[in-house]
Amino acid sequence: MIGIVNYGAGNIFSLTSALERLHLPYGMINEEGELDKYTHIIIPGVGHAGAAMRKLEQTGLVEPIKTLKKPVLGICVGMQLITSHSEEGDANMMNIVPVRTRLFDKELGIKIPHMGWNNIRHKNTSLFEGIENGSQFYFVHSYFIEYNPIFDIATADYGLPFSAGVQKGNFYGVQFHPEKSGTAGERLLKNFSNLKE
Repeated sequence: MIGIVNYGAGNIFSLTSALERLHLPYGMINEEGELDKYTHIIIPGVGHAGAAMRKLEQTGLVEPIKTLKKPVLGICVGMQLITSHSEEGDANMMNIVPVRTRLFDKELGIKIPHMGWNNIRHKNTSLFEGIENGSQFYFVHSYFIEYNPIFDIATADYGLPFSAGVQKGNFYGVQFHPEKSGTAGERLLKNFSNLKE
């Protein structure tokens, strides 16, 4: 069963709607003791990464999350929370994946935020099983995770290549919103629910 970290910075409704469409049972995690109830954990997030990190710290869940051995998926700002540092608010994140979250540069001739559908190239990991390479996913973000071949499992381009997906051990992150990404996004959520410890 999937546990959603409920720390006040996530767009919970669209995510829970997607899980319901997929008949994937879920519950909310508000405190440390509830982490044990679930086999898979999702950290959602929208908005400001620095503010989201402060909210997450207030729940007391940061250290317990970092010690989890079960599959964990950060979505959008939830992905940024598992990086080491964000330029948004010049804030330290959970430092689970040692990469940085950086602001897109307008000098690249791009509109900020990066909003809408974009193609991704992915490595054939379990999270992307059955998803065609070059599939489109839905993005809404002004900050991006720097590309690092050690942790990158999916890449997108927007003025420069950036990590659309990362993995370190049992921790995964996706910058796009799978719950708003149609069939490919639903397949990714289903794949996540099938990941083993």
